[in-house]
Amino acid sequence: MTKSITLYTTDRCSSCVRAKALLTQRALPFEEVNLSRDPDGRAALVERTGMMTFPQVLVGDRTLGGFEALAAADRDGRLAELLAA
Repeated sequence: MTKSITLYTTDRCSSCVRAKALLTQRALPFEEVNLSRDPDGRAALVERTGMMTFPQVLVGDRTLGGFEALAAADRDGRLAELLAA
């Protein structure tokens, strides 16, 4: 059983677009949570992850980070390991 991917995004965010494209290219399903108009949701995300930047990628309950962290995990095989763990 693979873990779920949750992608927190905002509008007009080029890194968010790139993260969605990478996940789509890898045929990895993800739930997008757009926090553009949700200040309470943003505050909850910061509390949960400690990060204020977008996108934020979570695999299961684990915070992976932003687009660069997602791309690096994809390149080195860590993303597949996290999904399978």
